[in-house]
Amino acid sequence: MPSFDIVSRTDIPEVDNAIQGAMREISTRYDFKGSACKIERNEEAIVLHADDDLKLRQVQDLLRTYMVRRKVDPAALDFGEPEKASGNALRQTVTIKQGVERELASKIVKALKGAKLKTQVAIQGDELRVTGKKRDDLQTAIQFVKEMNIEQPLQYLNFRD
Repeated sequence: MPSFDIVSRTDIPEVDNAIQGAMREISTRYDFKGSACKIERNEEAIVLHADDDLKLRQVQDLLRTYMVRRKVDPAALDFGEPEKASGNALRQTVTIKQGVERELASKIVKALKGAKLKTQVAIQGDELRVTGKKRDDLQTAIQFVKEMNIEQPLQYLNFRD
């Protein structure tokens, strides 16, 4: 029986490369001279440090730009609320979305079942497995999920006949 998986994976080495590129630009830009702006990554989170709100927005913009250059979808980043750090400095935690969350998975399952496609959908941990009798049904399911305009980047892997 043909099947495929719906997953959401972010390439962490490319995220590291984007962070290094953004840090390199921060160190050379004139408007960042003498500032304590920096970007760090620990596990599944990125921490942005900036002197003020303006510089924080510039660091966010740089991070997004370098993510696009490294072919990482910036929608995989979930920007938290900026919080006060020492002095007037700001700190912001950015989580990297990995896997399909439970509520998003159930939303996709419900939408696919409501579309009356001849497919079965099963949630397997942080990914979804879609099976059907015909390849055309699976391709229709992929197109349907793409048209749902989900803000999290999804990949369609392991397409098997």
